[in-house]
Amino acid sequence: MTGNGGCLKTMSFSVFVLVLCIISVLLVQPAWCGDISHDDDYAPKQPGCENPFKLVKVRNWINGKEELNYVGISARFGAVVEDVKQEAHSAPLVLAHPHTGCSYTSEKLTGNIVLVERGNCTFTTKAQVAQAAGAVAVLVKNDKEELYKMVCDENETSSDIQIPSVMLPKSVGRTLENALIAGKRVKVLLYSPRRPMVDVAEVFLWLMAVGTILCASLWSAWSAKEAAMESYRKLKEIPEGFQNEEKGEESDVIDINIISALLFMFLASVFLVLLYLFMSDKFLLVLIIIFCIGGVEGLQTCLVALLSRWFPRAGGKYVNVPYFGAVSVLTLLVSPFCIICATLWAVYRHISFAWIAQNTLGIALIITVLQIVRLPNIKVSTVLLSCAFFYDIFWVFISPFIFKESVMIVVARGDKTGGEGIPMLLKVPRIYDPWGGYSIIGFGDILLPGLLVSFALRYDWETRKSLLKGYFLWTISGYGIGLFITYVALNLMGGNGQPALLYVVPCTLGTIVALSWWRKDLKTLWSKGESQKLPSVSFVNTA
Repeated sequence: MTGNGGCLKTMSFSVFVLVLCIISVLLVQPAWCGDISHDDDYAPKQPGCENPFKLVKVRNWINGKEELNYVGISARFGAVVEDVKQEAHSAPLVLAHPHTGCSYTSEKLTGNIVLVERGNCTFTTKAQVAQAAGAVAVLVKNDKEELYKMVCDENETSSDIQIPSVMLPKSVGRTLENALIAGKRVKVLLYSPRRPMVDVAEVFLWLMAVGTILCASLWSAWSAKEAAMESYRKLKEIPEGFQNEEKGEESDVIDINIISALLFMFLASVFLVLLYLFMSDKFLLVLIIIFCIGGVEGLQTCLVALLSRWFPRAGGKYVNVPYFGAVSVLTLLVSPFCIICATLWAVYRHISFAWIAQNTLGIALIITVLQIVRLPNIKVSTVLLSCAFFYDIFWVFISPFIFKESVMIVVARGDKTGGEGIPMLLKVPRIYDPWGGYSIIGFGDILLPGLLVSFALRYDWETRKSLLKGYFLWTISGYGIGLFITYVALNLMGGNGQPALLYVVPCTLGTIVALSWWRKDLKTLWSKGESQKLPSVSFVNTA
């Protein structure tokens, strides 16, 4: 392939990248930062027991020393946990006697927060008993690590409960309980801070997504231009008496057709359901290995392409490697570095700054895929992006009616893998968010629109259209606007996951279709798009 330093020498790598592209599309994920306060239509609700469920920060001090902050979830009933730290409930923590807190006792709990165990009676009974003893709040230790939603029983009224109740994971409750049993003084502060309307993480994520598509489009268009110039040069070198024959030859560029576009979305749904039903730590490990392999190939491709511009002699030298065949010297030099980067990320992916390495590998992979996988015309683009549009909507908004929860958001959050999500995404830590966490965007939300944007730039260059009279500027601007609208919707919805393609597809595909129709280019873009490839040359003497 022209312009990549010779690192892509065989069709096998293109096939491999296509597989990774499919996997990435399968893992189209919503832009998401996590919800703090949300309602649940499936949880029982009645008058006096209709509070929204809120995540609650549990700050704690043991013998005057502040320990790690914990997270719980508030109940349907009782007082709502304050969102301002100064107005929140701060009080000493005591153990209930009996530990389940189901029976009234003469023990006075005035001004204290009481820790009770789950079981033996309803949650509302525990709250009523604690309130009668003078407690200002109730912490319920769950018998599992999950944050169970505490609701009222059917036809039960709880309007008399005036104190908040918060469910804690089993491990957190046990930690606090052990400290109390050991005779230590434990003080607890309960509050549920609001997320900021806008976080700088979303700005960085927007810049990364748009910048990735911009770089990939420029590289794709430049490679196509160099390939066309090389073919033209070869044609001019053909002696008289030789003729051209149509002959297929190996290519490192894969054009998506309508069948493969439909197949993408079908496989996407199948794979997403498999992730939802069978996701486990072992399944996650497989995805991490796949991501590392793809990241190594992507980073290697980008580095070799860049370095070959600076060191053309090294980029043009090849050595024979068993099984791999002819490999450029630059590829041999950068491969160990890429492998080390991916391995270090996989091993230390849980440290605070590992997201930088993950984004680097991910962006390199996306740019490489957009360099190799291409859309031939607007017809295929319309089929692919329209399917992705409805795919996103279905698995975010409609799947809860079938599976009782949003399949895509559950997979994105990593609910079944201890909170560790799949790696096929870009993420940036939320700097000014009191809850921390990450803003994320799936590879598919960059790859799919990126295919259309790259097509638009290649078409503009081949037809020699100016920036304003072409389609690239308006298409990539539409992507930026669509992604911006996604984050506006994300914040208006309180952090609930949003299908980015719901907003991006109309702003990109809609823009290029409407603009080409107005300019009377739609017929050309729809059926043909790019110029036909030049035929291969067959040296046949006709004399």
